[in-house]
Amino acid sequence: MQPTQHTTLLIIGGGPGGYVAAIRAGQLGIATVLIEGQALGGTCLNVGCIPSKALIHVAEQFHTTQGYSNNSSPLGIKTQAPTLDIGQSVQWKNGIVDRLTSGVGALLKKNGVKVIHGWAKILDGKAVEVDGQRIECEHLLLATGSKSVDLPILPIGGAIISSTEALSPTSIPRRLTVVGAGYIGLELGIAYRKLGAEVTVVEARDRILPTYDKDLTLPVAESLKALGITLYLEHSVEGFQASSKTLSMRNALGESQTLETDQVLVAVGRRPHTRGFNLETLALAMNGPAIRVDNRCQTSMRNVWAIGDLTGEPMLAHRAMAQGEMVAEIIAGKQREFCPTAIAAVCFTDPEIVVVGKSPAEAEAAGLDYISASFPFSANGRAMTLESKSGFVRVVARRDNHLILGWQAVGAGVSELSTAFGQSLEMGACLEDIAGTIHAHPTLGEAVQEAALRALGHALHL
Repeated sequence: MQPTQHTTLLIIGGGPGGYVAAIRAGQLGIATVLIEGQALGGTCLNVGCIPSKALIHVAEQFHTTQGYSNNSSPLGIKTQAPTLDIGQSVQWKNGIVDRLTSGVGALLKKNGVKVIHGWAKILDGKAVEVDGQRIECEHLLLATGSKSVDLPILPIGGAIISSTEALSPTSIPRRLTVVGAGYIGLELGIAYRKLGAEVTVVEARDRILPTYDKDLTLPVAESLKALGITLYLEHSVEGFQASSKTLSMRNALGESQTLETDQVLVAVGRRPHTRGFNLETLALAMNGPAIRVDNRCQTSMRNVWAIGDLTGEPMLAHRAMAQGEMVAEIIAGKQREFCPTAIAAVCFTDPEIVVVGKSPAEAEAAGLDYISASFPFSANGRAMTLESKSGFVRVVARRDNHLILGWQAVGAGVSELSTAFGQSLEMGACLEDIAGTIHAHPTLGEAVQEAALRALGHALHL
């Protein structure tokens, strides 16, 4: 039996939340051990945010080049019909992932964090076992992230894949059916369509991206139609026959239907990862499937902390990072709490969607007297030069003092506006602050200023 190790902070999970907590703890001189059973970086760096954006970029480049080859581009650019070496594409994507995960490892080493590669088993709130080794700690931080939700009627294997397999294809299927029209399903469905697959999306709800309001999702729905993606709303999946390559489903009226498909991508959401490391021995208070935490990410057990997807929605890597940094600083004796004004959520569909703070519907539900105004990208010069006139920027503000409550945008590249949106809310900006800030021309960001001007009653370019 190996001798027992002792540390101040023990972190289970090396994803965005866990590794950021470890780095910050190391910077603050806290003795830290991080346990990770797979690659550093977690879902986000390895089989989530980063590889999906890489594949989306490959798809976009291939799709654009196809437009040049069939003379459909108005830009006057013509090429020969492109071909796709998906193996090389995946290799390029893997290279990005490897550089980022190696960088995380180097940062942890630089800051004196001891990394143990193995599967943790919680013994109690002060001790964990990994590969027969006992590690005792003063503080235990749980950062195990989330897992894809499985459908028992569509077990992963063979022609049925999850997002993990979809991000490392060996070939592009002729026909792909995506089960779930949330952000994961649509991001990957659009990418596969642009890579050449015939794509069908099946969704049990009555519209795509049900967590976003309809005004934001309408340009995405129009894009799906333009791309030739078939959409079945209010349809529930009942099973898949591998021998005949058919997916059976039922509509809202109870009528059965079958689809011929070569692959089925199950993308119906994610759930907190609470199984497999003896978490139940701590008997922590829960919020449904998630661990309940206070505004310092403290669980119901003293000196046991939880961050990120494990604590429920919103399941966002940048939320986990902020929480991890905060917990490290609290352990170091600093006074901190997690109380962001808003956390940006981005959907990397075509076009992209970003939401920060309250929508008009949420402001109304909160009983606030508000004003709201939008500015369309069809009136934005930079959007025109990018052939991306679809979408708009919308601002929501209090009517009495013009304090900004929220921003929403849909359009090409609007994910990059999320920083400006978040800063304006955190800094307590009013409409006049944004309207009075000189925005560079020509940029998509001008639509932000114009939305604020329009809310004040004097948009300049409408």
